Amino acid sequence: MVQETILQHWVFTEFVLPFLLIFAIVFGVLEKAKFFGDSNKQLHAIVAFVTGMIFVSALAPKLVVANLILFLTVALVTMFVGLLLWGFIAGENGLKFESAPKGLQWFIGIVVAIAAVAGLLWAGSINWNFLGNWFDFLFVSPWSGEFWTNFFFVAVVIVAVALVLKSSATTTT
Repeated sequence: MVQETILQHWVFTEFVLPFLLIFAIVFGVLEKAKFFGDSNKQLHAIVAFVTGMIFVSALAPKLVVANLILFLTVALVTMFVGLLLWGFIAGENGLKFESAPKGLQWFIGIVVAIAAVAGLLWAGSINWNFLGNWFDFLFVSPWSGEFWTNFFFVAVVIVAVALVLKSSATTTT
């Protein structure tokens, strides 16, 4: 039989934690806004307590807040991973981005963002079968070899022309 800790018990997860969250948020907002005045901590506490009790008695708002908290937690961890990757690349002893071209900064930032989202999808065990058909269509079709060769050739030509035009525009001014 699976043992349950106090933190996994339904009373704790369905009532205690949501109550404490709403109580703390409402109390903090009332204290910061000084809604009932400067010296009414007891009144702020009573209003926060009643609001928290009403909140845990309703099912729909509790589910919405629980889902939002879960989303916030996952989003914060994903942003932390992205910032950690960025710190590894552009840290104090890493690349000096102050002197790097803006395009390189944007490119590395986009690569880090894609890596963080891909890590999130991988960690979430997302079913990748929906990509199979697209991957096969884009890379295994009889026409795909010629298409991608031409695509990269045209991309290299466009980048080369853009660099030449940019350098000629800066030398004429």
